Amino acid sequence: MRKIFVREEWCLGCHLCEYHCANANLGNGDMAKALKGRRINPRITVEDDGRICFAVSCRHCTEPDCKKSCISGAISVVDGVVQVDQDKCVGCYTCILACPYGTIQPNAEGHVVQKCELCLQNGCEPACVSHCPNRAIIYEQEGVSA
Repeated sequence: MRKIFVREEWCLGCHLCEYHCANANLGNGDMAKALKGRRINPRITVEDDGRICFAVSCRHCTEPDCKKSCISGAISVVDGVVQVDQDKCVGCYTCILACPYGTIQPNAEGHVVQKCELCLQNGCEPACVSHCPNRAIIYEQEGVSA
């Protein structure tokens, strides 16, 4: 299975991955129109400790703690991708507490959760990967390095 990997030594801390992620998940091709005047709600976040920047997104764990903790059965693993069925999610946020990487967050309305699902619903390479100007975010088979 392909996964997202981050080469933190290449990350510029520009946050473009966050904007492209938010736009891709809104389903609107024109980012300027889609995000203007809105608080962005990406499924990837850039962390910066002053020395190094890196993007953080779901690791798609083999045995995800978020799935084990989900009381409504909204989280499943399909072909190695951890997914959230927002119709089943009751917004208890137990999965947020259980995720050791902090990659699950409330959606824009705050009623259910969202997380990276590798842009599978968008039918393309993850937006964060395809729009990273320095190729700090890559999408490849685990164990293969670019």
